[in-house]
Amino acid sequence: MKLVIGLGNPGKKYENTRHNVGWLILDKIAGKKTGWQESKKSNCFYLKEKINHQEIELIKPLTFMNNSGQTVAHIQKKHNIKNENIIVIHDDLDLPLGTIRLKLDGSSGGHNGLQSIIDHLKTDKFIRLKIGIANDQRNIIPAEKFVLQKFNQEEKKALEKIIIKSVDILNEIINKKEVKEKTFYL
Repeated sequence: MKLVIGLGNPGKKYENTRHNVGWLILDKIAGKKTGWQESKKSNCFYLKEKINHQEIELIKPLTFMNNSGQTVAHIQKKHNIKNENIIVIHDDLDLPLGTIRLKLDGSSGGHNGLQSIIDHLKTDKFIRLKIGIANDQRNIIPAEKFVLQKFNQEEKKALEKIIIKSVDILNEIINKKEVKEKTFYL
């Protein structure tokens, strides 16, 4: 089984914000299915899928971004999942909108949700799909406010292409035995 974790924050206030791009991608994978279930023990929404005969569990932590590691560690232990079968989708302030970076390990780069996962798993060895969210306002607005902004109309058009490409990349990751780091530009 593979876990695909989309990082984000729960609640209407955070819907469609830059920080919730992980959730937006999971919603695209799920399509029109309304089978998201809530796990009180794991503190998440989850949906089980089969992609090309592989069992996948889509996870939306409900712990708020900075405590995402609690959910990921609980589910990893519950299902006895190897680190290389954990895929985390998250926003990246340092990448421009339209850039997607596939990484196999590394630091959190200051991303609190990612740092929480690293701390709880006690390793940085898991797959990340980093989604660039930066625009020309990135260096003007403090990071904690910037990530909670909604995408403007022009960015929403680009975001749809980013989401579709991210789903394609995830399908490739799920189907391959060996994954290599790569950067995609749209």
